[in-house]
Amino acid sequence: MIGISRLLCGSENFGDSLRYAKGSHGQTNGAVAGHGPVVVWTSTKTCNLKCVHCYAASENIKYEGELSTDEAKVFIDDLANFKVPVLLFSGGEPLVRPDTFELAEYAASKGIRVTYSTNGLLIDKDVAKRMKQIGVGYVGISFDGIGAVHDEFRGLPGAFEKSLQAVKNCIEVDQKVGLRFTINQHNYRQLHEIFDFLEEENIPRACFYHLVYSGRGNEMVNDDLTHEESRHALDIIMERTVDFHKRGITKEILTVDNHADAIYLYLRAKELYPDKADEIYNLIKTNGGNRSGIAFGNVDNLGNVHPDQFTQNITFGNIREKKFSEIWSKAEHPILNGLKDRQPLLKGRCSQCKWLSMCNGNFRSRAHAIHNDFWESDPACYLTDEEIGLTEKA
Repeated sequence: MIGISRLLCGSENFGDSLRYAKGSHGQTNGAVAGHGPVVVWTSTKTCNLKCVHCYAASENIKYEGELSTDEAKVFIDDLANFKVPVLLFSGGEPLVRPDTFELAEYAASKGIRVTYSTNGLLIDKDVAKRMKQIGVGYVGISFDGIGAVHDEFRGLPGAFEKSLQAVKNCIEVDQKVGLRFTINQHNYRQLHEIFDFLEEENIPRACFYHLVYSGRGNEMVNDDLTHEESRHALDIIMERTVDFHKRGITKEILTVDNHADAIYLYLRAKELYPDKADEIYNLIKTNGGNRSGIAFGNVDNLGNVHPDQFTQNITFGNIREKKFSEIWSKAEHPILNGLKDRQPLLKGRCSQCKWLSMCNGNFRSRAHAIHNDFWESDPACYLTDEEIGLTEKA
């Protein structure tokens, strides 16, 4: 995640303490020194929607073999002992799992910050209150556009209004909530409307995801933004984030799954906000770029361990056979071992990029999807050859 509001406006939120902490760069097994990684748990693959870009390719069916309540608690115990700072309940739709709040409360009792990634359809007022009582740190609700655009993505008329009501239910009980927005050709022209929506509905946080070619997202490669459109999208996100700050409106704004954003933000800051450029540079350098397989990992509904939730085709082991902490720390799988120190393995533009130490090769899942080579360049890097040092300025 790239903390746009942190980098441009100096605001600080919980995640920034993991992203930009001294000593985060150079870790091999966790987010910061003395801690394990942030873990996304696909707690169930079942979902009450069928979104066109779903990385898990979830459907509204029962998937056999998912972790039981007892198995999940053993898993959580291991995460607590490994000092995992955050456990994100994801899916599918995590709220369809009957024991989700029992497990969330159990994780919170172990000192793990619990967060949810949800479509929001099941968050009525009682559910919002329950989340607040448990101590859920954050609820991210997916919005992929305003009104009919969102409904089309979600495959359900009226989904937008139902998700909006979920946001309102959370805000009513002071449960921290935000939106998750996956940018693509079908919705990026609504970015200004999304920022207006954040302000109108008093939503405190927004994560703007770049499209990853995984699951049903594999079928949307041609729906991804062009490189020029990606730059334009970042310009809008930066402009509106700074505008909020200037007007005293507190919002946490982040982009996710494309670390070219950090470099582009720095280069634009040198032009537009030169007084902030040095601090931005130092924070990006401290962060060290993509850290899937280091500071971030995924366990799926069957207990398989992956570098992140978008890279389901690569499995490092299974927590039913070996503890997550052991799989992560020993890194016996060649891909996991390689991710700990990936820079010598990278190929193409990534291997020659002058920003490599600050981007760390961007997103491996996209490289694998397009090139069938895990270590090739990320095709969604929109920086020019000149910007990354391959050609000199004319």
